[in-house]
Amino acid sequence: MIGKKVSHFQILDKIGQGGMGVVYLAEDTRLKRTVALKFLPSHLLGDDQEKARFIHEAQAAAKLDHPNICTVYEIDDAEGETFIAMAYIDGASLKETIASGPLPLENAIAYAMQIGRGLHEAHTNDVVHRDVKPANVVVSDKGHAIVMDFGLAKLKGQTKLTRSGTTVGTVAYMSPEQARGERVDRRSDIWSLGVVLYEMLTGQHPFRGEHETAVVYSIVNEDPEPVTALRTGVPMELERIVDKALAKSPDERYQHADELVADLKKLRGELSSRRETVASRAAGKDATKSRFRAFWIPAAVVLLVAAGFFLLKPALIGEAPVAASRPIAVIGFTNQTGDSAFDYLQEVIPNLLITSLEQSKYFNVTTWERLYDLLDQRGREDVEFIDREVGFELCRLDGIETVVLGSFTKAGNVFVTDVKILDVQSKELLKSASARGEGVASILEHQIDDLGREISRGVGLSERALKEGSQPIADVTTKSMEAYNYFLRGRDDYHKFYLDDAQRSLEKAVELDSTFAVAYLYLGRTKNNTVGNFTGFLPLTAGKQKNKLIGPHANQRIL
Repeated sequence: MIGKKVSHFQILDKIGQGGMGVVYLAEDTRLKRTVALKFLPSHLLGDDQEKARFIHEAQAAAKLDHPNICTVYEIDDAEGETFIAMAYIDGASLKETIASGPLPLENAIAYAMQIGRGLHEAHTNDVVHRDVKPANVVVSDKGHAIVMDFGLAKLKGQTKLTRSGTTVGTVAYMSPEQARGERVDRRSDIWSLGVVLYEMLTGQHPFRGEHETAVVYSIVNEDPEPVTALRTGVPMELERIVDKALAKSPDERYQHADELVADLKKLRGELSSRRETVASRAAGKDATKSRFRAFWIPAAVVLLVAAGFFLLKPALIGEAPVAASRPIAVIGFTNQTGDSAFDYLQEVIPNLLITSLEQSKYFNVTTWERLYDLLDQRGREDVEFIDREVGFELCRLDGIETVVLGSFTKAGNVFVTDVKILDVQSKELLKSASARGEGVASILEHQIDDLGREISRGVGLSERALKEGSQPIADVTTKSMEAYNYFLRGRDDYHKFYLDDAQRSLEKAVELDSTFAVAYLYLGRTKNNTVGNFTGFLPLTAGKQKNKLIGPHANQRIL
């Protein structure tokens, strides 16, 4: 093939060969650029299924446009050859890089983050790679990790190209569910990335055996040797990240690749800060010693006086210094249970989270009413559901720094609630968190409290700040999810002047929980404003409510 011209491509050299094709370096004579051409092997040209898989690879990769995914230019047939034209990456495969031994921590973390970003882009476009491994990642000469080879990728809604019950991919990097021939999703790619990260850190596979059957057994049944046992200097947080990616159960892994990337990014920042601190201390060590000897007594006095002032200040003036509260918004939650009977939680969960966050003096929580007022100001009264993108837009308009969104799902009687905390300006994930428990009641019992703490950690609050003024959400509201749901209905109807309906719902709420203080408050206001005995008092914020949908269901209104 070298020296041959296929279509408008001049073949220059052979780059590599694998089970799914032969790759050549070529020149695009029309656009005058260097490309990589991947040809379907000649012995497979007559195999319709293999040809379909080859075309499938091009279709999967062509959907994606991301700096950490190899760009596909076209697929064509010419002179009896079927080929894919794609970007040529000048570099070496990650497999070749690892062959020299474990990678520096900084490189391993950086490559894992880049692979994770590429996979997140694929998953966002409903593409599951299913064959993530070092051989399918090229590290460019500029240090960029680029995901290649979508030959086994699964496109949403596309017919499978493998028989039911068979496995696809490379055994050593398969997830337990993939090895068993079960249905796979994005979490299988996250498992494979966990294996790749483990290998970058240790230079060896986490699951080994003398033959494929033994490897599969290890994947399904055994835990890998801890990374910290194989390499010194690995932070425990990095081991935790690897372990979470390699959880046997998909539900216990990272649910989205960007969550893993966020944890790695945070760890990388901490490691960088630690190195800078150590270097700074080392550089100034001698000078500090001499200055300390000369001035340690007066410095100690000053420090003691300052410490005493801050300790006594709350008692002297009644309050301690507090940083400016952080603007934050909580927007829509998605029902992923598949059961519309739980749609009411799309309103209940964010309301509870808002109440939880409002307890902290460190937060300035934006209401849904405010968000819809911003929409009206922009002449967008027709918007009924504030999704992620609209939420970002409104938060930027109002100077809100952080936005929280989430979803909930159900497996048997276990309810799982997931939240994502995102930076409004960069749209980057700051932190993700998950809470679970038995039955819907667990949401009030502990899930909201757990998630509230994780949201606070995600924006950088200290553990001390988390404890200040924090009360369990059940103490602030109610221990009855049913009572809370009736309360929300009643509060909604109260603001819309449906006072009879409001009274019925609120009476039901206090009947279910006789200690539900805020429900009594709204019940009192409702009775004061009944049509037959109107006293002139308007409901709080009456006249400003826009009767807007906050979710995809008509019974969910802004409160």
